[in-house]
Amino acid sequence: MLRKLYDWVFSLARSKHATPAMAVVSFTESSFFPIPPDVMLGPMVLARPDRAYYYATVCTVASVLGAILGYAIGYFLTDVGMMILTWLGKADTFEASKALFQQHGAWVILIKGLTPIPFKLITIASGIFQFNFALFLALCALTRAGRFFLVAFVLKTWGPVVLEMVEKRLALWTFIGLGVLLAAFLAVRFI
Repeated sequence: MLRKLYDWVFSLARSKHATPAMAVVSFTESSFFPIPPDVMLGPMVLARPDRAYYYATVCTVASVLGAILGYAIGYFLTDVGMMILTWLGKADTFEASKALFQQHGAWVILIKGLTPIPFKLITIASGIFQFNFALFLALCALTRAGRFFLVAFVLKTWGPVVLEMVEKRLALWTFIGLGVLLAAFLAVRFI
């Protein structure tokens, strides 16, 4: 079963619809969707290393555009933004987050924009707290480009070796990946 899923992901990564699908995932992840674009970017770079930086560019542009939507949700549709934050389990930390944003907003965006923490938390909160939009946009572009180009570089450079290791021990790497995802989910939920 794992082999079929693995083969399906790589066939999707090679399909003509992969780039638009990745752009949609990247856009929506910045505003409301829970799945990060890395789940598509990684296999796409591994399938076509020659297009690694093109894929990183598409991911970055779509993510920044999605960040604008997330900001708008927080700014203009605060109730919807709070509903999304509640769904993500972050509404109870609203006051602490507000104080943190008021003191260190730029650093919050820079640090969290580079991590696997769902970016929508940052974009919606930035809108709710009415963070300076021009600075928000610049920081989003910087952090998202940094993250996606780093992923593209690492996978283009060392991907084939890693891919060979993964293919030899697919079940082991699947469990490791699930463990990392679970740890990231728990970190986001309780941090």
